Formats: sequence, structure tokens, C-alpha cells
Amino acid sequence: MALAGDLTEKQNDLIERLIEIPSRSRGTIYFDSCGGSAYVGLSLAALICLRGLDATGVVLGECSSAALLPFAACRRRFVTPISYLYFHPVRWSSEENVKLEEAAEWTRHFGALEDEMDRLLSRMFGVPLETLITWTRPGRFFSGTELADAGLAKLVDLFAGDLRQQIGQA
Repeated sequence: MALAGDLTEKQNDLIERLIEIPSRSRGTIYFDSCGGSAYVGLSLAALICLRGLDATGVVLGECSSAALLPFAACRRRFVTPISYLYFHPVRWSSEENVKLEEAAEWTRHFGALEDEMDRLLSRMFGVPLETLITWTRPGRFFSGTELADAGLAKLVDLFAGDLRQQIGQA
């Protein structure tokens, strides 16, 4: 399965595809996504976890923002030296006229959402919350090599032959 492009635009298709996969199945999810809605990222990660999917995540190009959540939910994670991942705080935007009271509630909600996502990513990646917060505020790009050096994924060699053999699924 591939998680590519803006997750928000593909939300229904991605959720349906994860639901169609038999529970406790094993497979590979390829990532090349700039992210999208935090809610879509949370939904995809929740489905991977709740359905007991034994997923291997492989970042081909980019895995940023909301796409980090389903990647972190994968039991095995792989990156290439040219993979890039961007950690940043939750962003809120509205194209509607929002009253002051609504803006205040959105601010409260997104503050709580941001804290919860940091705790979730910290737990799934197995890094201290304090470390993760230094990555998300104000934001940090990681190369695949840097992510592997941090112990969050394993590095695969683009020129070493069959990827399935490198990730142990031959």
C-alpha cells in the first residue's frame, strides 16, 4: 500500500483500504507524503494499531507532518539516505470568518491536540517526550540517515538489491 501526496485529499480511500486489509495482516506501507490533516494522520495510525496490522513502513521520499503518525504506528520502519521527515507543531487554518470565541476554542483545542500528538509520537517512536518536543518546536527536518542514527528507523541501501531482502520480507 502507498501513502502518497496530501493525506487529506485521499482520506476516504486510505481509510477504506486499511479497513479492507484483514486484521493482523502483515504488509508494507510505502510513504511519500507531505502530510495533511492531523485528524487523518491520527485515524490512519489508529486503524493500523486497532486492527493489529503488522506493518512495515518505508519512506521513499518524504514523510512529514500528519504522515509521521501512521509511519510511527508501523512495527518496523525503514528509510533511505534520501528520505526526509519533517516534525512540526499542529497548524490551524480556516478560510471562514471565525468569531473571537470560536478562535479561542480552536486555539485551546489545537493546543491539546498538539500535546496529545507529541505524546503519541513519543510513545510510538520510543523517544522521550522532551526530545520529541525539541524536534517539533519550532520544527525540524530529518534526513533518513539522521532518523536512523536517532534509532527511529533502519537505513536501507538503494543500490544493495531487492528491498524485500533488506527489510526481511523475502
